[in-house]
Amino acid sequence: MTRLKLTWKSAATPSSWPVVEMENAQPDPQLLRDLVTQEMPFGKYQGRVLADLPEPYLVWMAGKGFPRGKLGEQLMLLYEIKLNGLESLLIPLRNSRR
Repeated sequence: MTRLKLTWKSAATPSSWPVVEMENAQPDPQLLRDLVTQEMPFGKYQGRVLADLPEPYLVWMAGKGFPRGKLGEQLMLLYEIKLNGLESLLIPLRNSRR
């Protein structure tokens, strides 16, 4: 399983932006598949597939702190994907789900 670590780097980024670091270069494929199948279990977007969460919500959550555990890891990964415009990584996974 890929381990994600949320850190703050004021020299490289504004202090209000978290930086997600992965312990290895490749994310767990199952973690990516879960982004297009698992639903948000709480909050304003409860019941929405994680990959469909709006970027502003993820930015807000990054500022407040991601939850601990698997959901937090998934949301951190999704935050990085959306922040860097890499949503196209999820298209094949969405298509294989149909």
